Amino acid sequence: MKSNFHLLFYLRKQKNYKGGPMAVYMRITVDGKRVEMSAGRECDPAKWNSHAGRAIGAKEEIKSLNNYLDSLLTKVRNAHQVLIDANQRITTESLQNQFTGKTEKSLYLMKLFAEHNAKVKALIGNGFEANTLKGYNTSEKHLTGFLQKKYGKTDIEISQLNYAFITGFEFYLKADCKITGVSAAKYIKHLKKIANHCIANGWLKQNPFINFKSTAKAKERTFLTQQELDNITTSPKITIERLMQVRDIFVFCCYTGLSYADVKKLKRNEIGIGMDGEQWIFTSRQKTETSSRIPLLPVALAILNRYQDHPQCENKGLLLPVLSNQKMNAYLKEIADLSDVVKHLTFHLARHTFATTVTLSNSVPIETVSKMLGHTNIKTTQHYAKILDLKVSQDMAALKQKYLIV
Repeated sequence: MKSNFHLLFYLRKQKNYKGGPMAVYMRITVDGKRVEMSAGRECDPAKWNSHAGRAIGAKEEIKSLNNYLDSLLTKVRNAHQVLIDANQRITTESLQNQFTGKTEKSLYLMKLFAEHNAKVKALIGNGFEANTLKGYNTSEKHLTGFLQKKYGKTDIEISQLNYAFITGFEFYLKADCKITGVSAAKYIKHLKKIANHCIANGWLKQNPFINFKSTAKAKERTFLTQQELDNITTSPKITIERLMQVRDIFVFCCYTGLSYADVKKLKRNEIGIGMDGEQWIFTSRQKTETSSRIPLLPVALAILNRYQDHPQCENKGLLLPVLSNQKMNAYLKEIADLSDVVKHLTFHLARHTFATTVTLSNSVPIETVSKMLGHTNIKTTQHYAKILDLKVSQDMAALKQKYLIV
């Protein structure tokens, strides 16, 4: 980074000046902007060359003054070079601060990242979840690895956070860490959050992400067809109690769109009567804290009734006896085999199935689906609409009938 500056020494006439020596001032100009400060010396106007910015004469006091002004010029040049070497933006303010020794304490990227993660950890259960912290910690680990490889350091000043750094980090994630584009985009997003924090506090003058655009494409979401969902719901091979319980909760989420975290915390007092006189779920998403209101379909309501007297539900005021996510997913593999479903079953597949097979495929408006899913942005819901080839086929089949040639 290079920036030209100009330094001028001049005499300033003070208020109520009645003659005699005048104060010597220095003016630093960078990109048309200037700052002025006292040089701490005086000079007789008759012995001052305003064009050269120096005193005139051969006397020792004149030589001493000029030598002093030369030393100030050297110090300003040195301050300018320090800013260049540190890759810092050069302004009249930064140059003045470097020259006078009033530089702000350097801020470092990884230190800020660690402070951010410490705050997230302190707020687990109060706005953040353990999995969220796990993701930020992984981002911190990858950034440290990138810094070590690229710069041979464990930290850098935030002023070095620029477009080249971001693209370099993205390449490192994909090439060295063998991370998918979608996962790399998540870690880049975490870095962007730190950058935005710095911008908001005035620590970064320019947004390093202004020209960066992730090329990662969202992974196509898998979901169950109605036939596959029916196979799981009615499979006669599922006779073990633990599998029946997991199957019921999974199917319940297929017909309500609730995520694992949301169904696990679902309480009995979150079931109420909607404006249509039927039973609804009135809850909020744990991930985004947005409200979610879902009318209960008959299949889902029947499952809730099945667990009314379950000891775990009665003792904790819960609607369903949800096991750990790890166990639920492990048992779902068995359930898939017993239901002749070849797709890899995970609990989150239930939410995708609700969005696609249960609602959008049955002509439920996307705005309604978005509201029930508790999405904060309808673009998130639109990802599901893009993959409904079956719905497109059905709609076009009906259109073909309309234009059928007799």
